[in-house]
Amino acid sequence: MSDAPPGWALELLHQARVARLGTADRTARPLVVPVCYAFDGQHVYSAIDAKPKRTRALRRLRNIAENPAVALVVDHYDEEWTRLCYVIAEGRAEILTAGADYARGIDLLLAKYPQYRAMGLSREAGTLIRIAPERYLCWRYA
Repeated sequence: MSDAPPGWALELLHQARVARLGTADRTARPLVVPVCYAFDGQHVYSAIDAKPKRTRALRRLRNIAENPAVALVVDHYDEEWTRLCYVIAEGRAEILTAGADYARGIDLLLAKYPQYRAMGLSREAGTLIRIAPERYLCWRYA
C-alpha cells in the first residue's frame, strides 16, 4: 500500500457516512454507486444489504468479479469552500460471503450504522465487498 493518508483524511475515511464506489467491467464501462461502508485502517467494507433493489445480481458485484480494480471516494462538501476535501482510495476489491473476514467486516458495519442492527445484517453469511486500498489521493482546500 502507498503512504498512509494524512490524519484529516483518515478521520474523514473513518467518520463519513457515505462514499461513492467506482467499478468497471472488463470493457472498462464504469459504474459509480453510493455505499455505506466501514474502514478499519487497512480495508474498506461495504455490505449488500436488504434495502430494496431491482435485482440481487448487482452490476457492481459483476464488475468486481470481472475487474477487481476499484476506487472509493469520500468527500465533504460545504458552502464555505475553504472546508472542501476528499479522499480517493484506489485498490482491489473482493467479494466475501462468509468466514472470519466477512464477520469482521459485518461487525464494523453494525457498530457504525444502527440501521444495519435494525435490519438484522447477518454475521454468518451474505455478500460483503472488501477493498484493499493500494493508493490514496487526498485533497483539501486549506
